[in-house]
Amino acid sequence: MKVAIVGCGAMGSVYAGLLASAGHEVWAVDPWEEHLAAIRQGGLRVAGASGDRTVALAGAVATPGDVGEPVDVVILATKVPQATGAAEALGPLLGPDTPVISIQNGLGGPQRVASLLGPERVVIGVVGGFGASVPAPGYAHHNGMEFVRLGEYTGDGVSDRVRELGRLWESGGFRVLLFDDVHQLVWEKLICNCAFSGPSAVMGLTVGEILADEAAWSVASACAAEAWAVAKASGVPVDFEDPVAYVRAFGSKIPGAQPSLLLDHLAGRRSEIDAINGAIPPVAAGVGLTAPVNATIAALVKVKERTF
Repeated sequence: MKVAIVGCGAMGSVYAGLLASAGHEVWAVDPWEEHLAAIRQGGLRVAGASGDRTVALAGAVATPGDVGEPVDVVILATKVPQATGAAEALGPLLGPDTPVISIQNGLGGPQRVASLLGPERVVIGVVGGFGASVPAPGYAHHNGMEFVRLGEYTGDGVSDRVRELGRLWESGGFRVLLFDDVHQLVWEKLICNCAFSGPSAVMGLTVGEILADEAAWSVASACAAEAWAVAKASGVPVDFEDPVAYVRAFGSKIPGAQPSLLLDHLAGRRSEIDAINGAIPPVAAGVGLTAPVNATIAALVKVKERTF
């Protein structure tokens, strides 16, 4: 298949490298020219839980228009703040039946994409447990390799299209689960993100270091517990009753991972905190709850980012 990865950062590069290694025609679309240049010159290296390989991509370009024609599948792997602008630029990649798999951390990414492209074009992807980073331009590393979860944005059951997309991911070595309604999984991942993303950026710790430090874990687990309570009060059918045990089990699989918010801060970039820890307090207010720990973490992250 001809696949465009729009937003080819850490996770997008893992997708690109493994799908290209499986023989698909993969285009990386990203504004980071140094990364693109390294891919064009020497291929894309992906190392970690999937092994170590360097593959040539069909192209590494800055804009969707540079691909030149529509593709079979778009994987939109930007962060939430960039999702709107990226979706607005997808036109040159979209044929009449081209699906867009929207994969973002936190809340709001697929909703932004669906509002621009129509809900019928959008498939939601929920991916966690990879612990991906870009140690150098042209090189992506990942600590784990959990499931890729897919479902129609409309929640209308597992369609033939979603089954075909599942086979695409499986060809690249990804483990895939298909869901009638994937929206609950967005929250289940968000609870884990709340535990580790904002706290890691504030404390400068890896996932494993947070788990090992009593004080750090007390903050991280409180963020998770608040997010879980908000999800339950909002009617989200999360599949676990002990959020602290759930996020500990999640984090123990990727102890060496630096969450994306920490990587952003190490690079002096502003993060997507408003879609993760910062997303919990407004939803909490709507169901008569508060989320003071998540609110405090989000505020501390923003204070740090004002110096960037």
